[in-house]
Amino acid sequence: MTNNEILRRIRYTFDFNDGKMVELFGLADHQVTREQITSWLKKDDDTGYQRCNDTEMAIFLNGVINDKRGKKKGPQPEPEQNLNNNIIFRKLKIALDLKAEDILELMAQVDLKISKHELSAFFRRPGHKHYRECKDQILRNFLNAVQLKYHPNTDLKTEFKWK
Repeated sequence: MTNNEILRRIRYTFDFNDGKMVELFGLADHQVTREQITSWLKKDDDTGYQRCNDTEMAIFLNGVINDKRGKKKGPQPEPEQNLNNNIIFRKLKIALDLKAEDILELMAQVDLKISKHELSAFFRRPGHKHYRECKDQILRNFLNAVQLKYHPNTDLKTEFKWK
C-alpha cells in the first residue's frame, strides 16, 4: 500500500475534510496547504497527483495521535524518515488507543484470524528474534476493520478498488 492510499483511507474512515487534514499536520507542528492535501488525495493516474513521502505520512500520523489522544507537552517526536507497515500500524494503534484484544476483535470482523503472539510480533523492534514484517494484506485488513467500526455504512467491496 502506498502512503497516498493509506491517507485516503484514513480521511474517508474518519470523514476528515481538507481543513481537518491541514489541522492534523499542524498538530504535529508542520504546515501544509490545502493544495498539497488535494494532490496527495488524488488517484495515482490523475493530473496533479503527488506522492506523499514517508516523512509527510509520519507527520500526519503524529497529528492523528495528537488529535485523538491529546498533544503531549514539550517538543514533538521527530517524524520517521522511512516508514513501513509496522510503524504505520503501531501509530494507528496508539492513535485509536487500541489494546491487543481490541485489534483481534477488529480483525475478526473482517474474517482475519491471527493470534495474540502473531499480533505482538508486528509491534516488536526490527532485529528482535520474534519481529515479523507487517505485509500489505494485514495492514489493509486492519484499515478495513477500522473503517467498519468508525464508518459502518461502507461496502468495502465496492468502496476501494485494490490493484
